[in-house]
Amino acid sequence: MIDTEAERISHRVREELARRRLSRQALADMARISISTLEKALSGRRAFTLATVIRLEQALGVPLRPGQTTPQRSEVSSASPDAMGSYSRGAVRWLEGCYLTLRPSFGYPNHIYAYLTDIVWDTVQSHLIFAESERLDSAFSQKGSVSVPHLSGHTYLVTNVDGQYRMAVLGRPTIKGALYGILTTLMVGNGSQLVPAAVPIVLVPSPPAAEWAFGLIAPDNPAYVRYRSELDNVTTEDFARFPR
Repeated sequence: MIDTEAERISHRVREELARRRLSRQALADMARISISTLEKALSGRRAFTLATVIRLEQALGVPLRPGQTTPQRSEVSSASPDAMGSYSRGAVRWLEGCYLTLRPSFGYPNHIYAYLTDIVWDTVQSHLIFAESERLDSAFSQKGSVSVPHLSGHTYLVTNVDGQYRMAVLGRPTIKGALYGILTTLMVGNGSQLVPAAVPIVLVPSPPAAEWAFGLIAPDNPAYVRYRSELDNVTTEDFARFPR
Protein backbone atom coordinates (compact mmCIF):
# COMPACT_ATOMS: atom_id res chain seq x y z
CA MET A 1 0.00 0.00 0.00
CA ILE A 2 1.52 3.34 -1.05
CA ASP A 3 2.38 5.92 1.62
CA THR A 4 -0.20 8.50 0.53
CA GLU A 5 -3.01 5.96 0.69
CA ALA A 6 -1.82 4.74 4.10
CA GLU A 7 -1.75 8.32 5.39
CA ARG A 8 -5.28 8.89 4.11
CA ILE A 9 -6.53 5.73 5.82
CA SER A 10 -4.78 6.66 9.09
CA HIS A 11 -6.36 10.13 9.01
CA ARG A 12 -9.83 8.70 8.35
CA VAL A 13 -9.52 6.13 11.15
CA ARG A 14 -8.33 8.76 13.66
CA GLU A 15 -11.18 11.01 12.54
CA GLU A 16 -13.74 8.24 13.13
CA LEU A 17 -12.23 7.47 16.54
CA ALA A 18 -12.56 11.11 17.58
CA ARG A 19 -16.06 11.51 16.15
CA ARG A 20 -17.35 8.41 17.95
CA ARG A 21 -15.26 8.95 21.10
CA LEU A 22 -13.97 5.44 20.62
CA SER A 23 -10.71 4.17 22.10
CA ARG A 24 -8.11 2.48 19.94
CA GLN A 25 -8.38 -0.63 22.09
CA ALA A 26 -12.13 -0.76 21.50
CA LEU A 27 -11.64 -0.43 17.74
CA ALA A 28 -8.98 -3.16 17.78
CA ASP A 29 -11.40 -5.45 19.62
CA MET A 30 -14.22 -4.66 17.18
CA ALA A 31 -11.97 -5.29 14.18
CA ARG A 32 -10.45 -8.42 15.75
CA ILE A 33 -6.88 -7.19 15.36
CA SER A 34 -4.22 -6.64 18.01
CA ILE A 35 -3.81 -3.19 19.55
CA SER A 36 -0.14 -3.40 18.55
CA THR A 37 -1.06 -3.85 14.87
CA LEU A 38 -3.45 -0.88 15.02
CA GLU A 39 -0.99 1.39 16.83
CA LYS A 40 1.87 0.61 14.45
CA ALA A 41 -0.30 1.09 11.36
CA LEU A 42 -1.67 4.43 12.57
CA SER A 43 1.83 5.66 13.42
CA GLY A 44 3.26 4.57 10.08
CA ARG A 45 5.63 2.01 11.60
CA ARG A 46 3.81 -0.86 9.86
CA ALA A 47 2.02 -0.88 6.53
CA PHE A 48 -1.74 -1.38 6.42
CA THR A 49 -2.41 -4.84 5.01
CA LEU A 50 -5.50 -5.42 2.90
CA ALA A 51 -6.90 -7.71 5.58
CA THR A 52 -6.44 -5.07 8.29
CA VAL A 53 -8.13 -2.39 6.18
CA ILE A 54 -11.11 -4.64 5.46
CA ARG A 55 -11.48 -5.50 9.15
CA LEU A 56 -11.42 -1.78 10.01
CA GLU A 57 -14.01 -1.04 7.31
CA GLN A 58 -16.30 -3.70 8.70
CA ALA A 59 -15.84 -2.50 12.29
CA LEU A 60 -16.39 1.19 11.48
CA GLY A 61 -18.97 0.67 8.74
CA VAL A 62 -17.23 3.16 6.44
CA PRO A 63 -15.14 2.68 3.27
CA LEU A 64 -11.40 3.29 3.66
CA ARG A 65 -10.15 2.22 0.23
CA PRO A 66 -10.44 4.42 -2.87
CA GLY A 67 -13.49 3.61 -4.97
CA GLN A 68 -15.01 1.35 -2.32
CA THR A 69 -18.49 1.79 -0.93
CA THR A 70 -19.96 0.21 2.15
CA PRO A 71 -22.94 -1.86 0.95
CA GLN A 72 -26.27 -1.74 2.66
CA ARG A 73 -27.38 -4.97 4.28
CA SER A 74 -29.85 -5.66 1.47
CA GLU A 75 -27.05 -5.34 -1.10
CA VAL A 76 -24.82 -7.96 0.48
CA SER A 77 -25.07 -11.39 -1.12
CA SER A 78 -25.52 -14.29 1.27
CA ALA A 79 -23.25 -16.64 -0.68
CA SER A 80 -19.98 -16.56 -2.56
CA PRO A 81 -19.89 -16.92 -6.37
CA ASP A 82 -20.36 -20.43 -7.77
CA ALA A 83 -16.72 -20.46 -8.93
CA MET A 84 -15.61 -20.27 -5.29
CA GLY A 85 -17.92 -22.91 -3.87
CA SER A 86 -21.18 -21.01 -3.23
CA TYR A 87 -20.45 -20.91 0.50
CA SER A 88 -22.24 -18.67 2.99
CA ARG A 89 -20.30 -16.60 5.47
CA GLY A 90 -21.72 -18.59 8.34
CA ALA A 91 -20.40 -21.82 6.83
CA VAL A 92 -16.83 -20.53 6.61
CA ARG A 93 -16.63 -18.23 9.61
CA TRP A 94 -14.29 -20.74 11.24
CA LEU A 95 -11.71 -19.92 8.55
CA GLU A 96 -11.58 -16.20 9.33
CA GLY A 97 -8.53 -15.15 11.29
CA CYS A 98 -4.79 -14.65 11.30
CA TYR A 99 -2.42 -17.56 10.67
CA LEU A 100 1.29 -18.15 11.14
CA THR A 101 2.32 -19.49 7.74
CA LEU A 102 5.27 -21.84 7.22
CA ARG A 103 6.91 -23.26 4.11
CA PRO A 104 10.44 -24.40 3.16
CA SER A 105 12.77 -21.70 1.87
CA PHE A 106 13.38 -21.81 -1.88
CA GLY A 107 16.88 -20.34 -1.69
CA TYR A 108 18.33 -21.76 1.54
CA PRO A 109 18.32 -25.54 2.12
CA ASN A 110 16.95 -26.68 5.51
CA HIS A 111 15.66 -23.17 6.27
CA ILE A 112 12.00 -22.30 6.86
CA TYR A 113 10.20 -19.19 5.67
CA ALA A 114 7.64 -17.78 8.14
CA TYR A 115 5.08 -15.01 7.72
CA LEU A 116 1.42 -14.19 8.43
CA THR A 117 -1.71 -14.82 6.39
CA ASP A 118 -5.00 -13.07 7.19
CA ILE A 119 -8.28 -14.53 5.96
CA VAL A 120 -11.30 -12.21 6.13
CA TRP A 121 -14.76 -11.85 4.61
CA ASP A 122 -15.01 -9.14 1.95
CA THR A 123 -18.56 -7.80 2.15
CA VAL A 124 -18.30 -6.04 -1.22
CA GLN A 125 -17.21 -9.13 -3.17
CA SER A 126 -19.16 -11.51 -0.91
CA HIS A 127 -16.44 -14.10 -0.39
CA LEU A 128 -13.36 -14.78 1.71
CA ILE A 129 -10.08 -13.18 0.71
CA PHE A 130 -6.55 -13.62 2.04
CA ALA A 131 -3.54 -11.32 2.35
CA GLU A 132 0.03 -11.99 3.48
CA SER A 133 2.18 -9.81 5.74
CA GLU A 134 5.43 -9.95 7.76
CA ARG A 135 7.31 -11.25 4.71
CA LEU A 136 10.98 -10.37 4.27
CA ASP A 137 10.29 -9.80 0.58
CA SER A 138 7.24 -7.63 1.22
CA ALA A 139 7.02 -6.62 -2.44
CA PHE A 140 6.03 -10.21 -3.22
CA SER A 141 3.35 -10.51 -0.54
CA GLN A 142 0.35 -12.30 -2.01
CA LYS A 143 -3.35 -11.55 -1.79
CA GLY A 144 -6.28 -13.21 -3.46
CA SER A 145 -9.49 -15.21 -3.17
CA VAL A 146 -10.45 -18.19 -1.04
CA SER A 147 -12.41 -21.08 -2.59
CA VAL A 148 -14.11 -23.67 -0.38
CA PRO A 149 -15.91 -26.19 -2.63
CA HIS A 150 -18.07 -28.81 -0.93
CA LEU A 151 -17.02 -31.66 -3.22
CA SER A 152 -13.36 -31.89 -2.22
CA GLY A 153 -13.60 -30.52 1.30
CA HIS A 154 -10.36 -28.63 0.72
CA THR A 155 -9.62 -24.91 0.93
CA TYR A 156 -7.89 -23.10 -1.93
CA LEU A 157 -6.00 -19.81 -1.58
CA VAL A 158 -5.72 -18.48 -5.11
CA THR A 159 -3.77 -15.53 -6.49
CA ASN A 160 -4.40 -14.53 -10.10
CA VAL A 161 -2.32 -11.63 -11.40
CA ASP A 162 -2.81 -11.06 -15.12
CA GLY A 163 -3.38 -14.78 -15.65
CA GLN A 164 -0.41 -15.88 -13.53
CA TYR A 165 -1.61 -18.21 -10.79
CA ARG A 166 -0.30 -19.17 -7.38
CA MET A 167 -2.34 -21.60 -5.29
CA ALA A 168 -2.30 -23.27 -1.90
CA VAL A 169 -4.43 -26.40 -1.47
CA LEU A 170 -5.21 -26.98 2.21
CA GLY A 171 -6.83 -29.99 3.85
CA ARG A 172 -9.50 -30.06 6.53
CA PRO A 173 -8.46 -28.30 9.76
CA THR A 174 -7.11 -30.24 12.71
CA ILE A 175 -8.63 -30.04 16.18
CA LYS A 176 -6.37 -27.02 16.87
CA GLY A 177 -7.52 -25.31 13.67
CA ALA A 178 -4.26 -25.75 11.74
CA LEU A 179 -4.36 -26.20 7.96
CA TYR A 180 -1.83 -28.38 6.13
CA GLY A 181 -1.31 -28.72 2.40
CA ILE A 182 0.65 -27.87 -0.73
CA LEU A 183 1.74 -24.55 -2.22
CA THR A 184 2.27 -24.35 -5.98
CA THR A 185 4.07 -21.28 -7.25
CA LEU A 186 7.05 -20.05 -9.28
CA MET A 187 10.61 -19.71 -8.03
CA VAL A 188 13.72 -18.18 -9.55
CA GLY A 189 15.72 -20.76 -11.50
CA ASN A 190 18.85 -20.28 -13.60
CA GLY A 191 19.47 -16.62 -14.24
CA SER A 192 16.16 -14.80 -14.21
CA GLN A 193 14.14 -17.77 -15.41
CA LEU A 194 11.08 -18.70 -13.35
CA VAL A 195 10.35 -22.38 -12.81
CA PRO A 196 7.31 -24.09 -11.22
CA ALA A 197 7.75 -25.31 -7.65
CA ALA A 198 5.60 -27.14 -5.10
CA VAL A 199 6.29 -27.31 -1.36
CA PRO A 200 4.44 -28.22 1.84
CA ILE A 201 2.72 -25.34 3.59
CA VAL A 202 1.16 -24.94 7.05
CA LEU A 203 -1.21 -22.31 8.45
CA VAL A 204 -1.37 -22.24 12.26
CA PRO A 205 -4.02 -20.04 13.98
CA SER A 206 -2.35 -17.00 15.52
CA PRO A 207 -3.97 -15.25 18.52
CA PRO A 208 -3.67 -11.41 18.45
CA ALA A 209 -1.05 -11.34 21.22
CA ALA A 210 1.05 -14.22 19.88
CA GLU A 211 4.78 -13.65 19.42
CA TRP A 212 6.22 -15.51 16.45
CA ALA A 213 9.58 -15.58 14.72
CA PHE A 214 9.17 -14.34 11.14
CA GLY A 215 11.38 -14.33 8.10
CA LEU A 216 14.07 -16.86 7.28
CA ILE A 217 14.30 -19.37 10.15
CA ALA A 218 17.67 -21.12 10.36
CA PRO A 219 18.20 -24.49 12.12
CA ASP A 220 19.80 -22.72 15.10
CA ASN A 221 16.75 -20.49 15.64
CA PRO A 222 14.81 -21.39 18.85
CA ALA A 223 11.59 -21.59 16.81
CA TYR A 224 13.03 -23.98 14.23
CA VAL A 225 12.22 -27.29 15.94
CA ARG A 226 8.55 -26.43 16.37
CA TYR A 227 8.26 -25.01 12.86
CA ARG A 228 9.98 -28.05 11.34
CA SER A 229 7.65 -30.38 13.25
CA GLU A 230 4.63 -28.52 11.84
CA LEU A 231 5.95 -28.81 8.28
CA ASP A 232 6.76 -32.50 8.70
CA ASN A 233 3.12 -33.11 9.67
CA VAL A 234 2.11 -32.38 6.07
CA THR A 235 3.54 -35.71 4.92
CA THR A 236 3.70 -37.78 8.12
CA GLU A 237 0.00 -37.19 8.80
CA ASP A 238 -0.86 -37.69 5.10
CA PHE A 239 -2.29 -34.23 4.46
CA ALA A 240 -0.41 -34.18 1.16
CA ARG A 241 1.81 -36.45 -0.91
CA PHE A 242 4.82 -35.79 -3.10
CA PRO A 243 5.21 -38.91 -5.30
CA ARG A 244 8.55 -39.49 -7.02
